Amino acid sequence: MWAQVSSAAVPAGDRFEWFSDLVTRELAPIAIRPESGDPFQGDAALLDLGRTQVSSYSYTPLRSRRTPALIRQSDPEQYHLALVTRGTTWFSQQRAESVQSVGDMVLWDTSRPFESGTTGGTEPIGAIVVQVPKAALPLRADRIDRLLARSISADSGMGAVLADFLRSVAAHGPECAPHERSRLDQVTLDLFSACLATHLDVCGQLPGEARAEALLARIDAFIDHNLGDPELTPGAIAAHHHISVRRLHQLFAGQDETVAVSIRRRRLERCRADLARPDLAGQPVHVIAARWGYPNAAVFSRAFRGAYGTSPTDYRGQAVQRWRARSVKGACTDGQGPNGPRS
Repeated sequence: MWAQVSSAAVPAGDRFEWFSDLVTRELAPIAIRPESGDPFQGDAALLDLGRTQVSSYSYTPLRSRRTPALIRQSDPEQYHLALVTRGTTWFSQQRAESVQSVGDMVLWDTSRPFESGTTGGTEPIGAIVVQVPKAALPLRADRIDRLLARSISADSGMGAVLADFLRSVAAHGPECAPHERSRLDQVTLDLFSACLATHLDVCGQLPGEARAEALLARIDAFIDHNLGDPELTPGAIAAHHHISVRRLHQLFAGQDETVAVSIRRRRLERCRADLARPDLAGQPVHVIAARWGYPNAAVFSRAFRGAYGTSPTDYRGQAVQRWRARSVKGACTDGQGPNGPRS
């Protein structure tokens, strides 16, 4: 199930109550109050994957409290983790308190009281929240307690892998078919577990399938971040992750493409995207190719034609024609003729 909702569709006087009801329904009963005198605004995109949910929220600054009374009223018995995408927040639970800025994550337990808010100012807050049932995690609760209300960096390692995955799910998950969402549900659970296990230094407690899924996600992120390196080969990838090339190929055996095919496809996709960018029109084709790991222009040209049925130069020429056509159409729509203002 996917839904996108906005307070803009609600009368101004009812927006705060509407958002409060939304949070109670989708997350858990929480007492909230505004932290600024500005008119309230709030938006949400809600994606139910099955056992897990991944949702995006944007709202003007709030102060939130989940009290023992609210826990008794209703408890989904979940762990929630928020990736901050805008603004700065703070979170307090189990005698721990931390501040999160953009790119940080924070974990909390719906069965325990907590407080949260913003660090001041009127800038709207943005966050992606993932909800995971406690019973689905293969980690001991007393260990997970060590991470509650503590900032988890998304700059590197499994934190970065999980954060990148959540951004991708929030952006593209609604486009997925039901059977694809079921797969995303399992991957969400595996990466969530692997991220916590990594920060607790207990990766050995994860099931073999979860460890393999987490390793594959790390490799996937490594490939994306190193496409411009012409030495990015299966051997280099395996060596970086301290596994054999055979093990690397085993990990990709259940995927739609081999590791070498995946590298080639991603490089060509990046090249094609850059060739279609108006702001890069002045850059020679071979410069764009080299940026994405093709130092040999002839090799790149053959690969591009094989993938897209046209040469890089012809593809760029077609893109130029499309830009110009859109520009003329936009000018006409704005009351301008193709040669200047209409009389």
